[in-house]
Amino acid sequence: MHRVVDAMNVIGSRPDGWWRDRSGAVRRLVEQVDRWAEGGEERVTVMLEHEPHEQIETERVEVAWASAGGRDAADREILARLPGWLVEDEVVVVTSDRDLGTKARAAGAGVEPSRPFRAELDEV
Repeated sequence: MHRVVDAMNVIGSRPDGWWRDRSGAVRRLVEQVDRWAEGGEERVTVMLEHEPHEQIETERVEVAWASAGGRDAADREILARLPGWLVEDEVVVVTSDRDLGTKARAAGAGVEPSRPFRAELDEV
């Protein structure tokens, strides 16, 4: 299984002041996902809107970012990479973005809502 996390969608699922420090919010999410993935067998990719300002160290997850900027950049990048990922494995996209979810399902991926995934991360 390959789980692809729409980072800003998951971050934005809880209004905890993340907008005051977007870089910190991204780093915290990646760290949480990395801890969550510990001991599991899943491949995990956290997809960002753009390259992070600082390198984020991880042990178990891949941090990737959109190759082109603009609105919904991460969504477009996920959809562009999805066919290749699906050839390799079953894919679940973590997002509550309705359009991304619809297109990911149409391509053959599963979709998991952001809030339950965020709650699962908080338990780790």
